[in-house]
Amino acid sequence: MVRISILTALAFALTAFAVTPNNAGAKNVGQANGQQFITGGCTSNADCSSACCAGNPTVGVCSAEAAALQAGKTGCGFVDPNAAATIAAAKAQVKKQGF
Repeated sequence: MVRISILTALAFALTAFAVTPNNAGAKNVGQANGQQFITGGCTSNADCSSACCAGNPTVGVCSAEAAALQAGKTGCGFVDPNAAATIAAAKAQVKKQGF
């Protein structure tokens, strides 16, 4: 019973401190051209200028390699299993932003 409470608290803490991608870089998501800045969304390492797409845990965030395991991120090498949906959402964000 105590283990469940501790695990629940840990899961909540990881979720609460998880980093979310910066929407300003939506135009670079899924482009695989190395143009995405750190904190921008990504579908793989190829999107990021740092060559590090860190999972968080279900979305990618371009990160410096030294920070790829911080704030709930799972390290470089994230490959988005829902890349098509992520890219579609990013395109919708770009349209909403107007740039």
